[in-house]
Amino acid sequence: MKLISWNVNGIRSIHRKGALTPVLEKMKPDIVCLQETKAERYQSEVDLPDYEEYWNSSTTRKGYAGTAIFTKEKPLSISLGFPEKILKKYKLADGYGDPNAEGRVITAEHKDFFAVNVYTPNSKPDLSRRTLRHKHWDPAFLAYCKLLEKKKPVIFCGDLNVAHTPEDLANPKQNEGEHGYTKEEREGIDKLIAAGFVDIFRYFTKGKGHYTWWSHFSNARERNIGWRIDYFFVSKTLVPHVRSTRIHPEFQGSDHCPISLDILF
Repeated sequence: MKLISWNVNGIRSIHRKGALTPVLEKMKPDIVCLQETKAERYQSEVDLPDYEEYWNSSTTRKGYAGTAIFTKEKPLSISLGFPEKILKKYKLADGYGDPNAEGRVITAEHKDFFAVNVYTPNSKPDLSRRTLRHKHWDPAFLAYCKLLEKKKPVIFCGDLNVAHTPEDLANPKQNEGEHGYTKEEREGIDKLIAAGFVDIFRYFTKGKGHYTWWSHFSNARERNIGWRIDYFFVSKTLVPHVRSTRIHPEFQGSDHCPISLDILF
């Protein structure tokens, strides 16, 4: 089974560029997890007859954030956002609004696993959303994944909006303390790993130069001055089933590139 994850930075935009369907035709994924769709389902002109489509779109700000899962196999269930008991415990709303209403999490339950697609809130350049992320969102997301894991293993993927280690961005010293590379944001990844989830790309691949997002400035993508902020994590019990995981910088259309996971059940 092949899964791909891609922050498309607007599904209507990437479709107009002719950049989405060719990737899916070439990679032939069984499950497609998209982030930052910036649309509701009826607004998308993408036609994928081989896939069931499930959307979680922002209800508070139109054309903002949003996630979607396209899957060839009909899921046993679909969940949008966090369950009520998680929301009550972690009190997610901040001055920007309620991130749970921004379409940031969608979960598909399959026979052998849960697939969780997430678009983590950005801390903002002035770090004004860092507290929400560090104290509320990251703990809520971890609690949610552990809750799912009580039933069956979890694969979660998406744009986590953080480079975890110095190897995950081209210029760590220059970006120390900047949004996407603060100790608080990185701590969120530390806690996921401590809880037993495996950053499966790093399980197979070490070293620098492996990035999934590039700034539009200074020819950053051409020079590979990037950040790895898009991830696949798996429950520890699934690690022996993973055949490979890759980053695909050759595919254009977004400031992010797709990432893939091949797993055998």
